[in-house]
Amino acid sequence: MAVEPEHASVNGRKKPQRPQRTHREVADELRARIRSGVLRPGQRMPTQAQLAAEFGVERQAVRGALRILQSEHLLTNISKGAPATVAERADRAPAGSAAPPQPTTVALAPRIASAFEAEHVHVDAVCLTAVSLTLAMGEPLRQIYAGRLKPAKVDVRVLLPSRSIDLAFPVPVGGRQGHDDPVHERWLAQRNAQGQVLRHNLLALRATHGIDVRVTFRALPFTPPVKLYLLNNTEALFAYYTVTRSEAQIGQESLPTYDAQGVRSMLFAFEQGDGLRDTTFVEQSHLWFNALWETISSELELTD
Repeated sequence: MAVEPEHASVNGRKKPQRPQRTHREVADELRARIRSGVLRPGQRMPTQAQLAAEFGVERQAVRGALRILQSEHLLTNISKGAPATVAERADRAPAGSAAPPQPTTVALAPRIASAFEAEHVHVDAVCLTAVSLTLAMGEPLRQIYAGRLKPAKVDVRVLLPSRSIDLAFPVPVGGRQGHDDPVHERWLAQRNAQGQVLRHNLLALRATHGIDVRVTFRALPFTPPVKLYLLNNTEALFAYYTVTRSEAQIGQESLPTYDAQGVRSMLFAFEQGDGLRDTTFVEQSHLWFNALWETISSELELTD
């Protein structure tokens, strides 16, 4: 019997097996297939045995993944005896109070894709690096290139911290040592790179699809403690940056830092018209964003 390459022995020693995926990782992959239309509303899922074999996990992990997707109203008819079914409206992410708090990597892309169904798309964002926003834009871009979406106009405004301020985070645990701050330089490089990719990908729609696109960045004189996404003047997605101690690998050095993992921040969704609380939050969020944009923010160049 042949031995798989990753498990083959070397000098009589067996290589360690790759770690199994967790039930959350399986759920993330299945969710992406549902959102992208690979698994369509009303379609039967593969059996638990088939999914376990595909992902190389135990059935318990598959059942855990299916339960997560059921709690998100993406699957129905989950039982031991028959495959689950993709929910009829699983291709549309719940909004407002119907949307449970979810990590940014899960919640943002489908909400932005839904926003791109409008003829004139407005996206405003306050964030630290624009990593989550750039990743989330991949979903509507895929749908545009697949011919499923075609807005006439796209306006994107992004507020990011200025390069000239002393950031509250990320920072070395021991504080800055003189003028050289490799943590700050790494953040700046990431901010600029993500902004450039976001702008390039969106502006490319002008040439490829004739869509009127405008992408504008401005710099904040402070470190935002929260991230906020405003979609089409009707939705607000809000999350806290939770600062933790971590290790930053900079060159050959591992440096203790205080930082926040924005892609894992839990997003809370609010929708205008979904009760007084949600409506007021969306309206006040727009007032707050516009006030920053028009007053204390400054021009931002995404350059080194």
